[in-house]
Amino acid sequence: MKILHTSDWHLGGQLHGQKRYEEHEKFLDWLIERIREENIDILLIAGDIFDSSTPSNHAQMLYYRFLNHVAGIPYLQVVITAGNHDSPSLLNAPKDLLRQLRIHVIGLIPSDISEEVLVLQTEDGSQSQIVCAVPYLRDRDIRMAEPGESIEDKARKIQEGICDHYRQVAEIAESVRRESGVNMPIIAMGHLFVEGCLPIPDEGVRELYIGNLAGIDAERIARGFDYLALGHLHTPRIVGNNPCRRYSGSPIPMGFGEAGQEKEIVIIETRGEREVSPHAIRVPCFRQMKKIKGDIATIEEQLQDCIGSGQEMWVEIHCTTELNASSSQVRFREMVENTQVKILKFLNEPLMERALQGMDEGENLGDLDETEVFSRCLDAHEIPDAERGDLLILYREILTAIGEEDRYAE
Repeated sequence: MKILHTSDWHLGGQLHGQKRYEEHEKFLDWLIERIREENIDILLIAGDIFDSSTPSNHAQMLYYRFLNHVAGIPYLQVVITAGNHDSPSLLNAPKDLLRQLRIHVIGLIPSDISEEVLVLQTEDGSQSQIVCAVPYLRDRDIRMAEPGESIEDKARKIQEGICDHYRQVAEIAESVRRESGVNMPIIAMGHLFVEGCLPIPDEGVRELYIGNLAGIDAERIARGFDYLALGHLHTPRIVGNNPCRRYSGSPIPMGFGEAGQEKEIVIIETRGEREVSPHAIRVPCFRQMKKIKGDIATIEEQLQDCIGSGQEMWVEIHCTTELNASSSQVRFREMVENTQVKILKFLNEPLMERALQGMDEGENLGDLDETEVFSRCLDAHEIPDAERGDLLILYREILTAIGEEDRYAE
């Protein structure tokens, strides 16, 4: 069988206020063609289909238009799991209808965990494939809160809860395989960090778990699985030098930190008894993006090169020369006026550095994220270093809880 692994579409996402529907539509059209040309039997989408728990009508239109097209591909089966950006209830709402079209959706942990274990067959029943469709696991799904527990206790319980969930799913899948009498591969899906695979700067990945939980031990969650199809990180990654444990990455660059990065989908071929052979296919670049850094002369030279390319391009500028921010922005924007180049973000690094040191001159609240603002409050109240760590952890826990409330809204 041939299986295609993709994730992190983030339909409806924006970059510095610019909508990205055109890029997403081009990717989805390209993906449909690859599914047809490669004769794919199973499509796996490992979370973060949408960028928001309340996606726009246009984003939902792109999603259902895609599902309508793939439902018309003979014998193709689709498995969709929710990511941390997705609303479980939104994804699950049409699941019974979509199942009739061979599209299986797991938006949240079902009451019967065995429903996460799917046995998918070719039309003639000659081949079978077990897919363990594990959605994004939230704190409330896997951990029982107890009065007086420490931050370390919470982190440990989350780690154990996630690993235990995968262990149970693997045991069910192994039992199904034994009963079938066919030594078929078992493929698991997941949307989480694993140890040693932290996001690159500007990758646009939200923190998944509360506190200081940095990642899950891949060896523990991968036991019993022949391939682990991961989502959440936007950069394609092979985990622990094992090509059968990997992140497919996002199909389009989610930030300028990914500009110029090759994007991928992964095709997994299964042959014989539990033989799994994955390989990546490069996704075309649907819009040019470029980060320019340097002094005034360097920026002007590189902007001229961008303009001269004649390509539609989004640009982020990091200026290393201290000068009036507004006048320098006008200067660069005049250069690209009436061209295919658009400047989405301008950052004057010397001014930013002084802002981050707490100086008033050049201060811009829009350049600070929630955690940086909270750190400034700690500075203003002269909170000692010994207390800062736990306060920052608790603050991030609150931010995570607030963000997840929306995703559980019915």
